[in-house]
Amino acid sequence: MLELPPLSLYIHIPWCVRKCPYCDFNSHESPGAIPELDYVAALLKDFHQELPQIQNRTLHSVFIGGGTPSLLSGKSIAALLDGIEKSVGFSDHIEITLEANPGTAEAKKFAEFHSAGINRLSLGIQSFDDRHLLALGRIHNAVEARLAIDFARAAGFDNLNLDIMYGLPRQSPDQAVDDLQTACELEPSHLSWYQLTLEPNTLFFRRPPALPAEDSLEQIRIHGMAALANKNFQQYEVSAFSRPSRLSAHNVNYWQFGDYLGIGAGAHGKQTDPGNGQIRRTRKIRQPAHYLQSDVSYMAEAVAVDPDQRPLEFLMNTLRLKRGFTTQLFESRTGLPFSTIEKKVEYLISKNFLVKNGDNIVASDRGYLLLNSLLEEFL
Repeated sequence: MLELPPLSLYIHIPWCVRKCPYCDFNSHESPGAIPELDYVAALLKDFHQELPQIQNRTLHSVFIGGGTPSLLSGKSIAALLDGIEKSVGFSDHIEITLEANPGTAEAKKFAEFHSAGINRLSLGIQSFDDRHLLALGRIHNAVEARLAIDFARAAGFDNLNLDIMYGLPRQSPDQAVDDLQTACELEPSHLSWYQLTLEPNTLFFRRPPALPAEDSLEQIRIHGMAALANKNFQQYEVSAFSRPSRLSAHNVNYWQFGDYLGIGAGAHGKQTDPGNGQIRRTRKIRQPAHYLQSDVSYMAEAVAVDPDQRPLEFLMNTLRLKRGFTTQLFESRTGLPFSTIEKKVEYLISKNFLVKNGDNIVASDRGYLLLNSLLEEFL
């Protein structure tokens, strides 16, 4: 039976100082000052239009992403969060994350973000090597990366994520692992460690740089995983590693096929309605200028997820988690009986792609490495 899952909120800030050549997100270079007051007002109107989807739930987490959300002032972030909290309750231990670019880091601004209610900061470090930062088109250098971490700590942030990327243009395995070890030694509570991929509609896709060969990438993965384990970072998702009890609540809700509202230019959302047995995915107006000009609805698209599509969508999310899923979670989040996938699950267990770990069904070590192939069995 379909049940209401926990509810999160994603807020998209679409502007950045410079568009990175690998970035396929809905981000737009700002030629000057961004219209933050008008945009915050639009975000609050957008959120109010989403109120019927809340269905008496409190917000479990808030994630402010982009683009570069740290371009906004602390005052604007405070006004945004205050307006949202007045409209809907926050859970007792709500996690509120803001993404920040080290190139826009300021001690005073970070302190203002903390005072505004941000309790988790995610810094887009990517590398501590100036050569690789330049190749990635980042606007910060290695010194500024470390300075941003110092600013965050001085501002009171004890829940800190660092984004680190590997497989960079002309990056050796030693250089990639050095980046990761440097990040570990700076003792964040969470690390997002992921491989650079060439995505359509990016400069790197049109003009591919020289990337490491697969054997080099495998060396990076092996030695990187060892370095993370040595520093007591536990992998809980394909590219997410945390100290014990410091998993990202927002990420976990997403990967467990939870609900989330999406507000802001191009923001995506997922909502469940047990009353009509429906799950739908939403997308807001993509272009910032069009979003700001809207005076009726910010919704660009709202599509129901067909029951036949739900098992694959559920598994594409939950099997990324090391903890996998339970039969009860499958039934409550999809509204379908477990018998829908039971025979296929048993077959994949027999082939050592899946294993049962107590009540949980998880990808085996082999299945985790071949996750895309595993999921193709459910097409």
